[in-house]
Amino acid sequence: MKRKVLAAILALTMVFGLAACGSKGASSDGGSSDSGSGDLIKVGIINNDPNESGYRTANDKDMKEMFTKENGYDASFAYSLKNDEQITAAQKFIQDGVDYLLLSAADTAGWDSVLKDAQDAGIRVILFDRTIDADDSLYEASIVSDMDKEGETAVNWLADQGLDEYNIIHIQGVMGSAAQQGRTGALDKKAKSDDNWNIVTQQTAEWNAEKAQQIVQSEIDKGTKFNVIYAENDDMAKGAVAALDKANISHGVGKDVIVMGFDCNSWALEELLNQNWNYDGQCNPYQASTIDGIIKKLEAGEKLEDKVVIMEEKGFDATTITQEDIDKYGI
Repeated sequence: MKRKVLAAILALTMVFGLAACGSKGASSDGGSSDSGSGDLIKVGIINNDPNESGYRTANDKDMKEMFTKENGYDASFAYSLKNDEQITAAQKFIQDGVDYLLLSAADTAGWDSVLKDAQDAGIRVILFDRTIDADDSLYEASIVSDMDKEGETAVNWLADQGLDEYNIIHIQGVMGSAAQQGRTGALDKKAKSDDNWNIVTQQTAEWNAEKAQQIVQSEIDKGTKFNVIYAENDDMAKGAVAALDKANISHGVGKDVIVMGFDCNSWALEELLNQNWNYDGQCNPYQASTIDGIIKKLEAGEKLEDKVVIMEEKGFDATTITQEDIDKYGI
């Protein structure tokens, strides 16, 4: 756990003005950090707002249960849905001299400089949940979902439904995030290649159910013809369905509108089981034990076998899902 000391100028320019927890800003949680940490491994964990979605709540809970004093860690946490605030948090953790910086980036871009600072300070960086656009020499490992594959699996499922015409309301997550890019990319590609695939509207609801409801309600009010809701997370699918219900538009298996979501919240999978929704794509939030194993290997001086670890995931169809699936995969 040897660390270099950053130059004084870096310390003098650090700013860590993090606001209270919420999607409009960043927040920090000191976790188990104290001056008497002894031989504990000091980690700074930067994540998205845990209130963002059921997926994020499960992910944050998983990290907090793993990175404890009892498990050999002195952990501090910071949260934001904004890239600039996450970068500020990273700078603060570098200044604090953490041994490891664990990062779930709000946006894929803009990380090179601060990760280079971490590297210069002898701090090892591990990505989790989301990829970034940075040279892989700047981080030790990346434990992520294959967002591109998630999108491809969902779009392939939709293509297999054999509709004469696809008129799709596409509700996107936070723009620039790896999840948004992967889940959007596959649908964009399909719509461009097939004449009977039409994206009638494509808007971001920033993972938010209320914003998704407003988008769908607006399209209903305009008289837009659509038969598919492709929402990039479960909460936005839920909001979309609220608008459909308000307008008495049927949805689900054998109904007027196909409803698709992502993340596999237990309540969302129950909607599939009841055939009110049609499809849900899994995004596995349980990465902490994998990260713990990687840190233990690095601390022991061992070489990592894989730079990138892809979480195992699948998609669920309302016509085949079982209660056992919900019990096993629901979050």
